[in-house]
Amino acid sequence: QVQPVESGGGLVQAGGSLRLSCTAPVRTFGSTGVGWFRQAPGKDREFVASISWSGGSIDYADSVKGRATISRDIAKSTVYLQMNSLRPEDTAVYYCGADLIKGTPRYWGQGTQVTVSS
Repeated sequence: QVQPVESGGGLVQAGGSLRLSCTAPVRTFGSTGVGWFRQAPGKDREFVASISWSGGSIDYADSVKGRATISRDIAKSTVYLQMNSLRPEDTAVYYCGADLIKGTPRYWGQGTQVTVSS
């Protein structure tokens, strides 16, 4: 298994929280970074957050800043995205992208659905 595997999506009410997980072999994560992206129906895939594998560089989209926390557990070869204060507009398929090259992942997971009800 080379591709990342996401988990943790589901249905949640507005204001609730979810923690998404992305697991992959260390070689898939590479030495650069890992990102979370999302795609809502009828919209383009957009960047959500990223973290360098060293953990020294973290970035968030303005739309989730203050509500999302990205982290990684090297021992578990897993990257997490904690999302709080969820809004209906956060509804999307969330994808993990590994081994970022100029912000573009070499490897994509299959995605996990997040649905936020109002």
